[in-house]
Amino acid sequence: MTKTSINRRKFVKGISAAGGYTIAAPYVKTAYSAGKLSLGIWSHWIPGADNVLENILVSWGEKNGVEVKVDFITSIGNKLLLTAQAESRAKTGHDVFSMGVWMTSMFKNKLEPLDDVVEDIIAKHGPLLDSAKYYAHLDGHWRSAPAPTGSFFDSMVSRIDLFKEHAGIDLQTLFPANNKRDANRINDWNWESFLIAAEKLYNAGKPFGGTIAATPDSRWLAALFTSYGAELVNKDGEITVDSDEVRQVLEFMSKLTQFMPDSVYAWDDSSNNRWLISGEGSAIFNPASAWAVAKRDNPEIAKKLWHHDVPRGPKGRYRPDNSQFWGLWDFAENKSAAKDLLRYIAERHVVDACVKASKGYDIPLIISHFNNNKTWVEASPPDGVLYNYPMIGDEKPVAVAHPAPPEIASQISTNYVIANLTARVTAKGQSFKKAISWAENELEGIMR
Repeated sequence: MTKTSINRRKFVKGISAAGGYTIAAPYVKTAYSAGKLSLGIWSHWIPGADNVLENILVSWGEKNGVEVKVDFITSIGNKLLLTAQAESRAKTGHDVFSMGVWMTSMFKNKLEPLDDVVEDIIAKHGPLLDSAKYYAHLDGHWRSAPAPTGSFFDSMVSRIDLFKEHAGIDLQTLFPANNKRDANRINDWNWESFLIAAEKLYNAGKPFGGTIAATPDSRWLAALFTSYGAELVNKDGEITVDSDEVRQVLEFMSKLTQFMPDSVYAWDDSSNNRWLISGEGSAIFNPASAWAVAKRDNPEIAKKLWHHDVPRGPKGRYRPDNSQFWGLWDFAENKSAAKDLLRYIAERHVVDACVKASKGYDIPLIISHFNNNKTWVEASPPDGVLYNYPMIGDEKPVAVAHPAPPEIASQISTNYVIANLTARVTAKGQSFKKAISWAENELEGIMR
């Protein structure tokens, strides 16, 4: 799981979430929906978000004659994963279970195919993010369906004042809180121009900070690698790390890290948040939680933050992705009711309520649900701070280690091969050849 960090919970602790209202659920005319339904659901980092979701689920059950029981399970200490492992082996437990980023691929042979559910969702609401198919459409079948909570992107979160004063970049003009973007100017927002800005910010004593450590927040490096076409393993499962594209990224990172804090090699998932909120840093990669905590703990800093697009590379512009799903165990006792519920939670008003409850943290996997969401439009201060948090430009979401097959990518991700490869060059001073050779050995071990 890419959120298994106790520190992120500390960050969002105390943020007030939306009240415990319910949403009227239409009657689902399915003859076999009655009975009981048990759900094991990931416990949200944002206080109060679980209460809103539970009210939605229980209300749906009451309207449809289904007794719904929800157990919220923390991912801290891998409890969510461990519970899933225990249930899949015992073939008993919940009917519906949260599937974190890589969990669908881990449990695909224990999950009921959900082609009918996901196809109905797409037919009604339109396509899902491409990354959703990568994670959940396995061996020719949808093995899980979009979750209403928990998915997020790592946008850039930057200081408006510092970029303008020291780098000569007006982020609010470049990435406005409206649909009047200047495509030509945004095309010039690439990794090379960011490198120039990073040097200026470093010289001003306010550097950019991106985690380069064995921790989930290092996934920004995956987006960087992908934007240069640098693959560790290709879509056919062949090791391809020894490439000019990988060396090009390592060369770029050898330059960029000169203008970053030395401490990034020891950062955990809370370090970049604390660093930005304290006023020391100028930019990080993060979901909306850092800004939300700044609103509470350092309002003057919050007023100066802006979420915006990631720089472009030679092969495109990519944003780190963390998608969440709900799966249906093949041993579930009430599959019909479960499928009806999975269809219901994809409804626009349900997703909007969850986004609101999470203070804008949650990102829908259904593309049409990005449009006209007031939570992102009305967030402040400053006005428009979250407008660009959901992708609205030419960015594409990307999973760590894409395009490797998911079962391989999951191991590359959880073993932090990309971060370790980068650190061997930029922190330990290893040659590209030696670092790439290390990565090849690691990948061979993963694929045995």
